[in-house]
Amino acid sequence: MRNVTFVRALNEALAEEMERDDSVFLIGEDIADGGGVFGVTAGMLSRFGKERVRQTPLSEAAFVGLAVGAAMAGLRPVAEIMYVDFVTVCMDQIINQAAKLRYMSGGQLTIPLVIRTQQGGGTCEAAQHSQNLEAVFAHVPGLKVAIPATPYDAKGLLKSALRDDNPVIFLEHKLLYETKGEMPREEYLVPLGQAEVKREGADITVVATSLMVHEALTAAEALAEEISVEVVDPRTLVPLDLECIADSVRKTGRLLVVQEACTSGGFGSEIVRRVTEECFDSLKAAPKVHGSADVPMPFSPPLEQAVLPREETIIAAIRSVAA
Repeated sequence: MRNVTFVRALNEALAEEMERDDSVFLIGEDIADGGGVFGVTAGMLSRFGKERVRQTPLSEAAFVGLAVGAAMAGLRPVAEIMYVDFVTVCMDQIINQAAKLRYMSGGQLTIPLVIRTQQGGGTCEAAQHSQNLEAVFAHVPGLKVAIPATPYDAKGLLKSALRDDNPVIFLEHKLLYETKGEMPREEYLVPLGQAEVKREGADITVVATSLMVHEALTAAEALAEEISVEVVDPRTLVPLDLECIADSVRKTGRLLVVQEACTSGGFGSEIVRRVTEECFDSLKAAPKVHGSADVPMPFSPPLEQAVLPREETIIAAIRSVAA
């Protein structure tokens, strides 16, 4: 085992899959050897050449549309949208084209496309660079949605996404890039649709995603002498491993979903709905969702912190459900 950063894990996954499969190529803004703002694609241009690392202007609609066409033609594009907020200018290409074409062609076409993008707050980049939009993608039949929280999961999920014949939205939290975690030296995959219990507990199930996995684990540790908290990371929202989540809720009888996305209309509500249908007789208390306040993300650091879920607010939410 070795200790690597989240960004290094993603870089390795891309490089390994590009070495393994000549049909994999990268396209997007600022993905030259420096790897852009976040460094995920660092070194790719010099290693694989401009035929497989295609830099573009600020043109999300154009390069995502190109990537959809390339996937239809048998290639495996990885399109990077710098900040999830800007998917709004290429929603037709994602929602009406990528997500639908396999179905509309009766299976004659496959769309092996990965769209990587960064999301999340905590960086004081304000309302147009800080959103969490996973629920938007999860609402669209035909799209798969991966949302890793650790370097191990990031590499394994990205490699699985690159081998999938369906479009996968791959969501990376900006504050996770420099976090470190253990990873084997040998090749491995993390299957899409397989959740993981990150911490075992007996009193309450906390389902958390992305950066909130780490916040939930910290909160669980702080409450260890008071409440036994089980933390479950779905790792992918579509497909969702409901069995793992439901098994945990049947054991604990309580559920709190922690998401950084604003609380109203988020994917946490979908988890609560499905768990309630599956485990109603096991519930000892009403499930709850704890997310960001329903406001555009403020630029001011104190206001941003007031809006976002964090250890203290998660502890309070756990206590309210476990009471």
